[in-house]
Amino acid sequence: MSPQNSAVIIGVGPERGLGATLAKHFAAQGLHVYIAGRSGEKLQQVVDSIRKHGGQATSVVADATQEYDINHLFDAIHFDESALQLAVYNVDSNIPAPILETKSETFTALWQQNCLGAFLFAKEAIECMQPNKQGTLIFTGATASLRAKPPFTAFASAKAALRSLAQGLAREFSPAGIHVVHTIIDGVINGDRAAQQFPEYYQSKGEEGLLKLEAIAETYWAMHCQHPSAWTHELDLRPFKEPF
Repeated sequence: MSPQNSAVIIGVGPERGLGATLAKHFAAQGLHVYIAGRSGEKLQQVVDSIRKHGGQATSVVADATQEYDINHLFDAIHFDESALQLAVYNVDSNIPAPILETKSETFTALWQQNCLGAFLFAKEAIECMQPNKQGTLIFTGATASLRAKPPFTAFASAKAALRSLAQGLAREFSPAGIHVVHTIIDGVINGDRAAQQFPEYYQSKGEEGLLKLEAIAETYWAMHCQHPSAWTHELDLRPFKEPF
């Protein structure tokens, strides 16, 4: 009996969020989805929704910056002897502040959440994929991955580091059959996080000025399905009305 194909996503929060939407989309394609985040209650809601629609999902409470937690997440995948096909690092922590008001603890925390965690996650994911010489590893980036703009300088430095990590991994592991992708989310996602954190700006964008969650998930899945002769490494996604 062949092992169950699986996906793992870290950075899963509310149901109307990118992590949860990716999990549901991948489960609908027949993958057993392992989801991780810091809220067990939110994770369980996503698991229940996936199972309600006939999918398979397992939740693991984990902090992306803690190596023990990352190891625990992948221990669950190893225990089930599933064949990891797709891994997504979807942690996107941001703390806006002018640079002279940015404490060293804040700067460090942003780097840990956006880059160090990605490094820890990538090592485990790649080790899972190497025996089968295939798999897709996707990192969710942001506009700040390409340019720094106050008061998001500390965040941008962390996202730029994530982009460099993805570039290095792609060059090292593409020849081994592992597809590494860095996506640039250049706009506001139509989810609970944006609606709650900056409601006025969210409302000003209007329905057509927001990135739709399912549309992003479809793009992630399309990149996973690409033929290795024409792999995408970096892709930017934005609403058609977004200036750039």
